[in-house]
Amino acid sequence: MPVSRDDENIIAITNKWLERAVIGLNLCPFAKAVHVKKQIRYVVSDADTADALCETLVEELKFLIAAEAEAIDTTLIIHPHTLTDFLDYNDFLDLANRVLVELRLDGEIQIASFHPQYQFANTAPDDITNFTNRSPYPMLHLLREASVEKAVAAFSDAAMIYEKNIATMQTLGLAGWEALFSPDS
Repeated sequence: MPVSRDDENIIAITNKWLERAVIGLNLCPFAKAVHVKKQIRYVVSDADTADALCETLVEELKFLIAAEAEAIDTTLIIHPHTLTDFLDYNDFLDLANRVLVELRLDGEIQIASFHPQYQFANTAPDDITNFTNRSPYPMLHLLREASVEKAVAAFSDAAMIYEKNIATMQTLGLAGWEALFSPDS
């Protein structure tokens, strides 16, 4: 299926976020390798309901598990038209994880969550640490468990990533975050 201009733009914005924030700030030390090797599948969902997004999720889980990891190691399902409210999105994550169980993919695939309004429990909405999971659009990140385990084994301080990310964001601050995405950068 051909990609529309709107989808191309959404993917370009997502890619910019990935390169500047996730990889550029080293928020995920495992992201650079799959990005450089072009092993990330970008899917822009036109779903406008949670049910339609669930259908996309099922399709993409089946696609990812059937694909060779060397070709497609991870998938970003970008869904700009549904679950734009973070609380609705957060509720949907329970359903997404039930889908993993129903498809017998728990233990093989995990779902990481990113959203423009992402908010960790017990943080204020404007807490800069929330920005580690803030993306330009709501998205579901499908990861192969085997790839995650392999990456964690190769990274000596994997348990410290969360703490390092908090320190990075606190040092960067909101002005620094906004500067990453300014038209001049």
